Parts: sequence; C-alpha cells; structure tokens
Amino acid sequence: MLAGLLAGLLVAGCTEGYAQPQVAGEHQGGQPAPRPADVKLASGEPRQSGGVIAAGGADAVYNYGPTVMLDRGQTRMWWCSQYGGAGPAGDDILYAQARSMDGPFTGPGGGIPAAVFSGAPGQFDGMHTCDPSVLRVGSTYYLYYTGAAGDHALGNAIGLATSPDGVHWTRAAGGKPILGPSHDVHRANVYGAGQPSVVYLDGWFYLMFTDTTGRAAGWNGAGQFVLRSADPAFGSGVQALDVGGFVPVTSTSAPRGRSIVDGFSADLMWVGALDAFVVAHETDGGTTLTFWTPDFTENPFQPVLVSGPWKEGPGLVRRADGHAPLSSADPCDRVPFDLVRATATGRANAPTDLRHFGLDLLGSQACGNPGRTAATFDGVTMPSPERTMDLVRAGVRVRVDRRAVAVALAGEVLDKAPAAVSVLPLAARLRSAAEAVQAPGKGFAFVLDDRKRWRVPDGGIVGNNGSAAHPVTVAQWDGYPKGHALAG
Repeated sequence: MLAGLLAGLLVAGCTEGYAQPQVAGEHQGGQPAPRPADVKLASGEPRQSGGVIAAGGADAVYNYGPTVMLDRGQTRMWWCSQYGGAGPAGDDILYAQARSMDGPFTGPGGGIPAAVFSGAPGQFDGMHTCDPSVLRVGSTYYLYYTGAAGDHALGNAIGLATSPDGVHWTRAAGGKPILGPSHDVHRANVYGAGQPSVVYLDGWFYLMFTDTTGRAAGWNGAGQFVLRSADPAFGSGVQALDVGGFVPVTSTSAPRGRSIVDGFSADLMWVGALDAFVVAHETDGGTTLTFWTPDFTENPFQPVLVSGPWKEGPGLVRRADGHAPLSSADPCDRVPFDLVRATATGRANAPTDLRHFGLDLLGSQACGNPGRTAATFDGVTMPSPERTMDLVRAGVRVRVDRRAVAVALAGEVLDKAPAAVSVLPLAARLRSAAEAVQAPGKGFAFVLDDRKRWRVPDGGIVGNNGSAAHPVTVAQWDGYPKGHALAG
C-alpha cells in the first residue's frame, strides 16, 4: 500500500571498531551508571539468504511488509499480499512458517502460505488489510494492521485482531479502528495513518506508526510516531511521545508532536542487551538501525546499516513480545539483528521477493554485571537444575514447575541455562495448581510461595497451570504484597 512513498531519506554509514558501552542498569556508588551516548558499535557476520524465502501462491503477484516472530521453535511470518479468492478485492495478510529464517516458508499444513486475514465488507477495512505487526503476550496473539475501505484519500487507519494461535483471527474493538489520522496537517501525500509496529515491554504496548497528517511529519508525510498504553486496544490510559517525553492524551488521534525517524514502513524492537529501542527503516544503501534510550530522549549508539537491495520496509526478526532474540553463539557479547524485506518490483508494479538479511553487533558486554545480565535475559526461560524451568523477570529468577506455562510466559526459550544467569537471585516458585486470584479491573495473578501477587496477562495461563482463579475484591487484591509481572 505504500510502494513508492519512500523517498528523500538520509544514508547511514556502517560502523566498525569494537566498543564497550556501559548500559544503564548497574548502580555504582549509589548512583545509576551513566547511559552510553552515540557509541560506535562494531558489526560482523553479515549474512543474507541465497534467494527468495517466502512468496504467496495462487495468483499472488506482490509480497511485502513482513512481521517475523521466533515463537516456540518456529520462525513465523505474516505479510501483505493478495489472493483473488480470499475475499474482497484488495490486500490480504498471508501467513507461513519455517524452521529457520532462510525458509522455505510454507502454510500451516505444508502447502502455499495461507490468507489468514482479509477485508470486512462494509467496515473501515472493507477492502485492504496490510502491514501486519504481530505479538504474543501470554496466551493471546495480537495483530495490528493497516485497514482501508477503498483507495480514497486519508482512508487508512490501524485495526486490531486477536487469536489463540496466530492463524485464526477475531477483530477486536468492535471491528472499529483503534487509531486514525490526526489531521494536524494535510499534505500532498494522502496516505493517512498505518504501518503499525508494536512492542510489549514492562506492561506497556508501544505502538509506532506512520501518519502523513501528523504535525511533526516531514514535507512528504514521512515520520514515525509512538503511543503507549497498558490496554492492547489503546482504548484507555494512552500516552503519546512528545518533545518532553510521554504525556497522557485523550485520543489516539491527538496531535502528533514528535517523530523519532524520518521514514515510512519502519519496524520497532526492544533490545535488552543494549537497554535500547531500535527502529529499522529504509535508506539509500539498505536498512538503517536507529537506536533510542528507553525514554526516547537520546541516541545511545550510532546508526548501523544492514546493506543490500530493498523496495519496501523491513520486518525485524523478533521474539514473541517484540524483543530482540539472544545470540546462540555468545549472548553476552553479540546481538543479532536479522530482518526480511522486499527486494524487487514485481509484475503488479508492487514490491515482492522477500529475502533475509542480517548482521551481529559486537562488544555489547551484555553480562558485564548483574544489572546488565538481568536486562539481557529478561523474559527468557531455561531449564533449572531441578528439572523445572527458570523464568527471568525484573532482575530475578522464578522457578516454574510446568514447562508449558514457562514457555507461554516467556518471550524466548533456551535449551540450556547460561552460566551468567546464576548471579540472579531465585525469588519465588510457581508450582502446579498454585493459588491464583482475579479482581475486577485488575486481571489475573498467581500468589507464589513468597505470598506475593505475581500478575499474568490472561486466564489461559492460570488454567494451563492447573490452577483456578478465585475472585477477590480490589481491596483484597491490593492487600497482597506486589510481585513483578510474570510476562514482559
């Protein structure tokens, strides 16, 4: 839907040389360690697939806008294409999976990729559904997408659907858009709002998106804006990133006061090993990685270029929660950045030929101290010495009896516990059939053996643990000492 809009962006150079940044998180002399600023990170191990890794079957003539998830041993990908028999004429979201990033990607049953989400006639997304961004938080998958009823000016908006498996989707928010154009400024580019990218971090859903009518967008409508909310549908408690930081807003269409990247069709990811967000966006030489501190106030590292051909925006290979995966070779020193992007213009004069590109950033010192180790492995589960699982959350380990529960709570699963994780204290244990509570407006929580209330994202996890959540009042809920959330 945005082919041809990318223009006039700056080129970011490759970085070289080893750097040893000290990421915030460890305290020295009672003061927080200083944040890195504009540090030059080394890069190595450049890689790319030998050819196209995924394409729609049937009559699909374009393939672009991927979102890629490492999920429970599979590499899963959703992207924008079109099948003539999938529903109304317009963009569809396809799904395929593979054992590795280089494919081959096939549909759930081994055939051609499946059209899993299409337009809903008569609704805001009656013709087009495109630009997917998919997360899994607990037992629920969330699909954020661009929808449009047709090709009229400023008709694009962002919708939300949910799923138990990432394949069968139900529209959320009553089928209404959760975000539309702000209409701050009307420019020649009449795209509107869309191209979402979402990350789940510390109980917040961070939503980055394009809005060509945003006040802080460029002359051509380029720009990336950020909202956050604890509500995945952004129906309440919404904050917008402005010049002074995040501020409460009454609507997702509130004025767009600040853009974090001059570009279209970008992707967002949290990198615990660097204590930073990264935005992947296309520039003349390939995909540029732009880094931001957690509050989006500074650029802790210099931009890095993943070079190579492109025709439409990248999809970073992310964990289920939108975080960066660990390096299988050396999680304490290397940070892998892999992505998939369209690399050619196809028969429909639209982007296609999805290929994989990547590199490693070196010298992260991600296990340099307990604070760094905690940030690096946050949301990761691994075998414990007791034939159970250890889940790292908020600087501690929680021992979980049931592997399926640990996997549902985690963003990433390791086959072996790295030695560095042993420095993190073992805080509590989640036993099978542990006590669980539910309060109005509060959700679900386990009461662990430390008698603290550890929140979980949904009741499905409670049931999978063999527990039954008993209802409590808000006062009773608040009466439990507060533990951490068990999902990132």
